[in-house]
Amino acid sequence: MHVGEMVREAGRRYGDRPAIVSGDETLSFVDFDRVTDRLGNALLARGLQPGDVVGILLPNGITGLVIYYALAKAGLVRVSLNTREQDSDHAYKLGTVAARALIADEGHDLDAEIRIGAEEVAEMIATGPDHPCDHPRDFNAIYRFGFTGGTTGKSKAVMLTMANEFAEVSSFLIDLLPGIRPGDAMLHAAPVTHASGAFFLPHLFRGGKNVVMERFDPGAFLESLERTQATATFVVPTMLSMLLDDPNVADAKVNLRRLCYGAAPAAPALLQRAQDIFGPVLANTYGQAEAPMAITCLLPEDHAGRFGSAGKPYTLTQVRIVDEDDRELGPGEEGEIVTRGPHVMAGYLNQPEETAKTLRGGWLHTGDLGVADEDGFITLLDRRHDMIISGGFNVYPRAVEDVLLAHPAVKEAAVVGLLDEKWGERVHAVVSTRSPVSEDDLLAFAGEQLAGYKRPRSVEFWDELPKSGPGKILRRSVRDAVRARHAGEMEKGGQR
Repeated sequence: MHVGEMVREAGRRYGDRPAIVSGDETLSFVDFDRVTDRLGNALLARGLQPGDVVGILLPNGITGLVIYYALAKAGLVRVSLNTREQDSDHAYKLGTVAARALIADEGHDLDAEIRIGAEEVAEMIATGPDHPCDHPRDFNAIYRFGFTGGTTGKSKAVMLTMANEFAEVSSFLIDLLPGIRPGDAMLHAAPVTHASGAFFLPHLFRGGKNVVMERFDPGAFLESLERTQATATFVVPTMLSMLLDDPNVADAKVNLRRLCYGAAPAAPALLQRAQDIFGPVLANTYGQAEAPMAITCLLPEDHAGRFGSAGKPYTLTQVRIVDEDDRELGPGEEGEIVTRGPHVMAGYLNQPEETAKTLRGGWLHTGDLGVADEDGFITLLDRRHDMIISGGFNVYPRAVEDVLLAHPAVKEAAVVGLLDEKWGERVHAVVSTRSPVSEDDLLAFAGEQLAGYKRPRSVEFWDELPKSGPGKILRRSVRDAVRARHAGEMEKGGQR
């Protein structure tokens, strides 16, 4: 059974129950099955053929989800584009995967052999042939393309198969979201082009309702949680921080069984605040583009005393901590996190050397450094390439950021290494704040909680830190900007 057949089966099982709600628009399960058939048939009639790649550049809403699963039925390959990114980013991704078609709103300077606007999509949905659209593909064929975050260079196109998709769905239903039933509701406020979209099929397949907000706003999000009585939602840490700063959050009457978070590290202090307000409903899921969303998870009952942990491996995954020679390490020993299982990508498109390097020995090498405790719970330390070496000691930026984020005035933090003649690198922090605070106060606050070699030697204040489309702070962009300015200042000082 492939994804399109599962959409059809959900229509049979749940009929006229609401499947997707966005604003004033609602689609039932049976209607979702019908409109995805019509659009899938219309796209093939437009000249596309199974296996062609189609880019989608639309805001959160029902239309985008209809397109996603029309493509699944038609055997077309999806590449989702985030509306928060620039057209140059979109053009690079479309070119990398040789997309034949693009479905997008007006106002984007992007080329494609077949260009379809939102109005034409609506017409195709209304008039497309009504017979079942059923073009199954091999489970190991490409189902969609993801893209890496580009933290170490240009983003790489990740080939994800139908088998990968079902592994993710199965992992969620087994571990992260057990017990979904008709009448439950998943509130999407993060982009469905990224992590939030992983929660759509588990709810659809089990008769839950998917409620989609076009964009995140803390007040509107709280109102939607109350109005829909959503049982699950997903946020990135930046969204969670904004939500907890809303003056009405403590009085919200919500019905959450799962407040899921992920896609970026979350500070323990932030998670403690969230649990104090919402109760024991927090659930962390850790993955990456190469193994979407399903490497490890930390369930609500496991959060006590483990804020900041990534949890244990999903049932269908294997996870190890290894050294530089790929030897498995024991509890308490720091190394690289590797994983294998049906969730792992087929490889990087047109990059056989990078694929072989990343998947060597049959294990996906995540590039994330971590450590496991005696009970098998894994804590992420940082990205390997972000580690700072100061005076011969390893400094993990995330650990310093977590301390800074525990200060009530700090909203966002990024810690980077600056070249230093004496120490090799020194620790430097960039923060944005929610209330006034001085550099001296922050340095003193961090100094009380960190070993000497881990302490920031300097702090600077930005109005806002740069973020990726999914809302992850771009530490590399911060580092590049700070280092470039620092180098310029050093050069000017030398000239004087």
